[in-house]
Amino acid sequence: MAFPEPKLLRGNNPSDLSLASSTYSLTTDQITTLQSRSASAKSTAYCPYSNFRVGATILTNEGSYIDGANVENAAYPVGTCAERVAFGKAVTEGKRGFRAIGVATDISPPASPCGMCRQFIREFCELDMPIFMFVKNGDFMVARLGEVCAIFLFLFLFLLFSSYNFLPGILSVT
Repeated sequence: MAFPEPKLLRGNNPSDLSLASSTYSLTTDQITTLQSRSASAKSTAYCPYSNFRVGATILTNEGSYIDGANVENAAYPVGTCAERVAFGKAVTEGKRGFRAIGVATDISPPASPCGMCRQFIREFCELDMPIFMFVKNGDFMVARLGEVCAIFLFLFLFLLFSSYNFLPGILSVT
């Protein structure tokens, strides 16, 4: 099975924005709003332990935007990721239909949602929902939820069946 390799797209390049817009059925304004709002949300992150700021913005089916930022806690892993904060806010506001999510970090290549967040997103979204992953300068990668989950599963299976075996009771390098 072949997975599409995400490519870094330039946020200030009209042809890259147009490509993402047509591929994921969003307007370029919606994509740039996801970028600007998730970057802004990132500035509200509470991350005194890792200093790894993450902001997330969800676009609802009604066209509204819901923001979230990561909130750490000294009792790791009690903290909450930005994506789950945003979805928690959306759900408590009665929102249930979602079109896209943007996630902003300060690293390149950009970070994708962690496994826990992917499961959380899947609870409320179809596998074809796009996840826009933004870097600090506005460039981005985008993949559908199902692609992000499949890539994660592929990497897990690769590690499971490669020369590194990390099953309980069998911690060895062959």
